Amino acid sequence: MNNQVTKEGWKALLGSVVGYAMDGFDLLILGFMLSAISADLALTPTQSGSLVTWTLIGAVFGGIVFGALSDKYGRIRVLTWTILLFAVFTGLCALAQGYWDLLVYRTIAGIGLGGEFGIGMALAAEAWPAKHRARASSYVALGWQLGVLAAALLTPFLLPIIGWRGMFVVGIFPAFVAWFLRSRLHEPEVFMRRQVEKLSQSSSQSSSKLYSFKLLVKDKATAKVSLGVVVLTSVQNFGYYGIMIWMPNFLSNQLGLSLTKSGLWTAFTICGMMFGIWLFGQLADRIGRKPSFLIFQSGAVVSILVYSQLSDANYMLFAGAILGMFVNGMMGGYGALMSEAYPTEARATAQNVLFNIGRAVGGFGPVIVGTLVSIYSFQAAIAFLAGIYLLDILATIFLVPELKGKTLE
Repeated sequence: MNNQVTKEGWKALLGSVVGYAMDGFDLLILGFMLSAISADLALTPTQSGSLVTWTLIGAVFGGIVFGALSDKYGRIRVLTWTILLFAVFTGLCALAQGYWDLLVYRTIAGIGLGGEFGIGMALAAEAWPAKHRARASSYVALGWQLGVLAAALLTPFLLPIIGWRGMFVVGIFPAFVAWFLRSRLHEPEVFMRRQVEKLSQSSSQSSSKLYSFKLLVKDKATAKVSLGVVVLTSVQNFGYYGIMIWMPNFLSNQLGLSLTKSGLWTAFTICGMMFGIWLFGQLADRIGRKPSFLIFQSGAVVSILVYSQLSDANYMLFAGAILGMFVNGMMGGYGALMSEAYPTEARATAQNVLFNIGRAVGGFGPVIVGTLVSIYSFQAAIAFLAGIYLLDILATIFLVPELKGKTLE
């Protein structure tokens, strides 16, 4: 078995990383720009917040649709469609004259964004050898954090100079870079081989529009894995959004830390998350997927409980990096796990459908954490978050198989 990463493999990885970085960059700059957009277009707080909500709704819809299309028509072709859709409607956002046209542009741009995660993960997994597959998936996941980091560094500097319309124009450039990289890629060999097999079989079932979705629950064993992945991604997103949305608020309001120090905590935590994602990929290729998940899930339980007892700002700053490492490090493993659990004709569908179900469930994290904080205390809310990672551990033990080194079907 050839364990060397080819030139095409590196190019596929780079294209996937840039695409996912584009996702993180776009969503974060929108958050930074909401105040300026609201002031310029006279938006209400509800209208302003809905721009983010409908971008995410569009991303969920786009992820499901484009994931299935890429399993049918090809990774590179469909990724090109998603990039063009995103670029055109992000550019139109810069020309928006009011709430309703901006809402339409943001929603459709979100649809374009939606396909990036799953298709990019499938592309990287198919282009890299089994020995290094988890590393490849973790590098793609790091793309999101790199995009977030770029937005956090660039937006405060550029926004006062070029305004929110100019920032939407800036948001097009990552799309052009991703398009340029992908225009020079070829479909992975495993995908092309499967396409030839499908043509020779000429099965009416495999040509069905819902065929890739049906493969996610084709038998009891597969349905069990799908349920396990949904639990894992739901807990992942719930913990991530629950902590990242509320922690800066807690540090500011209850501990009296300034916005600068709260921002420093966020930076430390994001760095911890990036290290955790990288480390997960290294571990998963060495000791296996399940042991790596269990180590990080146990680390999340312990680090969250310890963190809830801290009150010193300096301790919380450094502990935030450790918390981020365990809470978000598992993002480095979902791509490899789902790539190995499903066949080529359902791989991108699985990545996008199952992860987006988790994202939808996880979206309730900030609401539930906020409710627990208001009724009980922040410590009670964070103890609840620790509890959901125990559910994660049970799902990993009983529902998720070990697939390290598996040859892709």
